[in-house]
Amino acid sequence: MAKRMIIMLLLMAALVGGLGFVKYRQVEAAIAMGASFQIPATAVTTVIAKRETWPSTLSVIGTAAAIEGVTVSADLPGTVDKIHFESGQPVHKGDILVELDIRQETAQLANMEAQRDLAHIQYGRSEQLVKAGVISKSEYDNAAAQQKATEAQVGDIRAAIARKTIHAPFSGILGIRQISLGQYLAAGQAIVSLQSLNPIYVNFGVPQQDTPKMKIGRALRVTNTDLPGTAFNGKITALDSVVNEQTRNIQVQATLQNQGGKLRSGMYVQVELPLGQPRSVIPLPASAINYAPYGDSVYVVTDMKDEKTGKTYRGVRQQIVKIEGSQGDQVAITSGVNPGDEVVSAGVFRLRNAAPVEVNNTVKPSNSPNPNPEES
Repeated sequence: MAKRMIIMLLLMAALVGGLGFVKYRQVEAAIAMGASFQIPATAVTTVIAKRETWPSTLSVIGTAAAIEGVTVSADLPGTVDKIHFESGQPVHKGDILVELDIRQETAQLANMEAQRDLAHIQYGRSEQLVKAGVISKSEYDNAAAQQKATEAQVGDIRAAIARKTIHAPFSGILGIRQISLGQYLAAGQAIVSLQSLNPIYVNFGVPQQDTPKMKIGRALRVTNTDLPGTAFNGKITALDSVVNEQTRNIQVQATLQNQGGKLRSGMYVQVELPLGQPRSVIPLPASAINYAPYGDSVYVVTDMKDEKTGKTYRGVRQQIVKIEGSQGDQVAITSGVNPGDEVVSAGVFRLRNAAPVEVNNTVKPSNSPNPNPEES
């Protein structure tokens, strides 16, 4: 019995030992595989950095805004009696736009004018009677006060009649008519928009570091893709007093002539602001920039050595760069990249420092200073 137990124990010990040996070999193989594992290369596109001379021009997007713009509305309630304008019509300051029905006010005016005339006659009589001592001074004062009160009431009715004739407050272009003949208008109800478009404002934002370059009177050029071949020249006329906390931009306002009213309020425009002498930059596609709060960077492709295996591979080095302006699809790099560097132009969001890459330039991102989109 004891002999059988010993044999069973030996067999169990041999089985456990065999399983342990097999597991040890598996773990050893896994460790060896992990030590030799290499991160797969990331497919990227690249561009060779070249130095170019760019004009020292700040290009930003701006918005056209009317020098003066209002929505003409009814000052007093009333029924539309006459309309003197058409939608989109140019008007001059003082032109009559709308007349409201004033028949009730006209009747009230006639009645009040009669009372005023009577009060004037009674005042004249009272003046003679008080001198003769026939009436008291208080009766004379009442007559004088009545005359002044009726004069004021006549003036009030005439003012109400005048306010029911609505004039253009300034010269400009009318918008779409929002009323109809015979319509009842409440006080403050919109009638039509009126915009003064020549001259016109253009508002745009510039980075806070460019604020010292924004001088009142500095000339600029404005274009719009919907108006090919047309350029508008203007000057900076105002700077905002604060910098936007979210964008760190300061708002700038320029004034320019807008003959023919080609620019309309609310249109976006391209603003080109010359800042000085041409400068030497390295233009890169905007897709090559890895934007970050601590500093913008690019990935430069170079030969690297694996510390574990000692093998050489194509990898990337993250490089902090300084950006000064943009033009079309490109941004201007003034430091951090040298001519001849091979810079990753697409796929930067998947990279990290020393990551292996595989360059495939079959399809590249747009890299033109003057892009012409097929659909704009």
